[in-house]
Amino acid sequence: MNRYLMIHYLRWPAIILLLGTLALMRQLDVISCFWCWFWPLLLIMIGVIMLAERAALAMFNHDLDRDDNGTWPYGGKPTTAASQPETSIIRTGDFGQHGNGGTQ
Repeated sequence: MNRYLMIHYLRWPAIILLLGTLALMRQLDVISCFWCWFWPLLLIMIGVIMLAERAALAMFNHDLDRDDNGTWPYGGKPTTAASQPETSIIRTGDFGQHGNGGTQ
């Protein structure tokens, strides 16, 4: 299992663990307001998990995740980027034709 999926699958268990820990702290009178602690910590935890997922996805190397048959682990095939049509108003070859930087 790659790192991205492992982190993705741990999202809900981490939320439940946070909920249980704060509920226990409230029962022991360590904290006085459950919701005052829960929602900021929940937002921070979700942000950290999203950053960890993004970092794991950026480090994902498709060449290392091929199995012995040379196929991709979750189906599909590698693709190349499609060529984009030129959308600029001025063609790139127009610059440098005149001595004053391409203007006439």
